[in-house]
Amino acid sequence: MPPIRRIAIVVSVALGLLLPASAALAHEERPVTLPDGRGSVPAPRTGEPDLLVCKTDKADFERRIATFPTELRQRNLRLFAKCQASGFRNLQDAVDKVDRPGLTIAMLPGLYQEEPGQVTPTGDCAKLPARWSSWGYQILSFEQQQQCPHNQNLVAILGKQNLQIEGTGASPLDVIVDAQYRKLNAIRADRTNGVYFRNFTAQRTTFNSLYILETDGFVIDHVLTRWNDEYGFLTFASDHGLYTDCESYGNGDGGLYPGSASNINNGRGHDVPRYAIEIRRCKSHDNALGYSGTAGDSVWAHDNEFYDNMVGATMDSLWPSHPGLPQNHARFENNDVHDNNKDYYRYTRDGTCAKPPAERGYEKGVVCSQVGVPPGTGLLVAGGNYNVFKGNRVWGHDRAAFHLFGVPAFIRGENSPAKQADTSNYNRYEGNVFGVGPAGEKRPNALDVWWDGQGEGNCWQGDAGRSTPAVLPVCAAEAPALSGGSSRLLAEPVKIVKLYLCADFSASTARLPAGCDWFGASGLGKVEAQLALGGSLVLALLAVLFWRRSGRLARPRAGDPSADDAAPQLAADPRLRAGDPSADDAAPRLAADLRRRHRIVVAGTVAGLLGLALDVVAAVVDGTTLAAAALLLMAAWWLCLGVALRPDRRVFGWFTMLLALLACADAFDRAVYLIPAVPLGPGWIRGLLTGVWVLAAVVVLAPRRGGAAERSPREAEVPA
Repeated sequence: MPPIRRIAIVVSVALGLLLPASAALAHEERPVTLPDGRGSVPAPRTGEPDLLVCKTDKADFERRIATFPTELRQRNLRLFAKCQASGFRNLQDAVDKVDRPGLTIAMLPGLYQEEPGQVTPTGDCAKLPARWSSWGYQILSFEQQQQCPHNQNLVAILGKQNLQIEGTGASPLDVIVDAQYRKLNAIRADRTNGVYFRNFTAQRTTFNSLYILETDGFVIDHVLTRWNDEYGFLTFASDHGLYTDCESYGNGDGGLYPGSASNINNGRGHDVPRYAIEIRRCKSHDNALGYSGTAGDSVWAHDNEFYDNMVGATMDSLWPSHPGLPQNHARFENNDVHDNNKDYYRYTRDGTCAKPPAERGYEKGVVCSQVGVPPGTGLLVAGGNYNVFKGNRVWGHDRAAFHLFGVPAFIRGENSPAKQADTSNYNRYEGNVFGVGPAGEKRPNALDVWWDGQGEGNCWQGDAGRSTPAVLPVCAAEAPALSGGSSRLLAEPVKIVKLYLCADFSASTARLPAGCDWFGASGLGKVEAQLALGGSLVLALLAVLFWRRSGRLARPRAGDPSADDAAPQLAADPRLRAGDPSADDAAPRLAADLRRRHRIVVAGTVAGLLGLALDVVAAVVDGTTLAAAALLLMAAWWLCLGVALRPDRRVFGWFTMLLALLACADAFDRAVYLIPAVPLGPGWIRGLLTGVWVLAAVVVLAPRRGGAAERSPREAEVPA
């Protein structure tokens, strides 16, 4: 392993030790096995249902169907009469009667609170031997779910095959399954290959409305989920899945969450024969995340709309114990992603989210975010590989259309040094439309791209607008061809500090990291602005001290103690050696040289002070171009200072000029073109060497021991 790669990994691991423990909190589930892929996406059945579920209040039922089209109303009246004679009053009762594959359960319009499923665990179910999660619920095995199906679930569908459950109303809102915040899940479908859900609403849970687990073959069709602590739809460790024409809102994490989808394309590059999960024509809005994809592998999301969330969609490798990490091979295509600017952290600040879920006001628009994310973002990738974003329309975001950063493997519990830079590689962004609304009006994003600079082979389309870094690697050709993007083991240093600070979010303790603009910090309150201000103050102080020292050497005054410093510099000149015939006029020439060098220092210091001030402004306003300009001004200062110091401080002078060169390279890397074939950006080298330079500068500026009395008579007599 090359030395610089080892150094980068050590730095990465060291920074990772600072990651807050709260980042380990996420959806926790029993150990699962991904499907073997022999299933298929089930097709809907259109015949008469096998089992019926309805309520008994005929007046309420007739009121619910009064506005239906005639044919649909007549069908429901006929099914209602049949259901009164031989049907069930609760969905769970009908599910329990399913004794063979291929049955259909029809739910007639009504509100289903599933009273039998609301029971409090007693007996053995009250003392199951199972680990407790960080969220306060037990991690139950499949057998324990069978033993106690209502410990966590309002409706439990366990091990049933090819079951179809459908509402018979005109819209999903005509049939509502309501957990009333008394259960983790409204409906849990566990090891239910071929399950098909259609045309109903599930709502108000302390975790998920509709949860599908370890299933090969499922469809979610015209289903609405809303008002949950965590997820609207959660499908986990599943294959051959389809979300179609669904809707979700009011959720504290993701409206749609295809977590740990079957990892069928791992190791394939951009050569993808099929996807495990397809999501099409869905709407997800007014959530913390429109789409959440921890280990969301091999997911094809197209023709959806993600809007009015904090973040439109995320895919990540942040949470340990999720099969299929690191995340890979999501394809987002032809989606509308817009106006994801909600900031729900205010409900954490004011104590609303500390109340019991039923008292928080979810139905009135409250969302209690369970995740720390940057509001105002369209599509975010936190440690994913081989994702493709193509043909999406992304507009109206206060932060960035696309957000990409790396996640070292130790964060997901893998400590092998070889894996620490294995995320955020070969992600492609091509053919997307930025900043244009549905009617063709201009609706720009604050940034089109925010990238931490880490990863290999990431590339973007050539017409991406304002971004950081200012110039991005451009995709060479359509996938599966790889791009010629940069290859960086570590992100930009300031961005790493910001990301690790912002990770210190905790919903359970209402901790919102100070200094992170994700949670409201602005101006000089932002950590990047504080870092810039601190560094600028130190360098500005040194610049002023060098300026004053240079001036005193150039124009020493009688009685000024610092004037003594000029004599030894003059005396050190080889032309003043005894017997040198040119010694008589050397002193005036050297004095003139000191004045010339002082003028160079003055010019450089003015540029440097302007650059240091501009660097703070750039950090405040997130201005990449301004930051590059600041670096060039600072480079001018270091260059001038190095030239002025080199005659009598040769090593330090050359060192200072090297910093000038690195500052220019850093500016070029940020604003013109990412320097290829370097595993660390020049910002890392410049930053580390600047720290060494500051220490050396303090030594150079320190007063010399002794004064004129300790010098030789020859030195003391040389005029300034």
